[in-house]
Amino acid sequence: MKIQVPWWLTLIIILETLPMFLGPVAAFYLPGFLGGPGAEEINQAAYIYAARNFAVGFAFIIAFALKNGPMLFILIFIRLFTDLIDLPTLLHFDLATNTTRVIGIFVFLYYIPALFALRYLWTQMRQHDGNQNAASA
Repeated sequence: MKIQVPWWLTLIIILETLPMFLGPVAAFYLPGFLGGPGAEEINQAAYIYAARNFAVGFAFIIAFALKNGPMLFILIFIRLFTDLIDLPTLLHFDLATNTTRVIGIFVFLYYIPALFALRYLWTQMRQHDGNQNAASA
């Protein structure tokens, strides 16, 4: 199901997708990113983290290129769900260098935009289903 993609949804998709590629780069160049304090070499966690992020990042790009509303909805939901786990994990293990900044980044760059995108995509999908039901009747 193709959807209309307004400029602000494009911006949200970029905000949601960019960390999928930047995170693994940081994990490989800064092994302490995933290994915690004292980690000096790349470990299995970095490879698993990179594989997961690259897979979801490429899925985002494909869904965006196809303007596939349901696929974008599911990917944004998955990203939101993982971010809802990532933030408390960062805070619990004291991996955030600046707690206020990290909370701000997650809230304003991930959580709130994701909720706007999910609401828009849900509305688009419901309208599409309504049009299909009316056309088949």
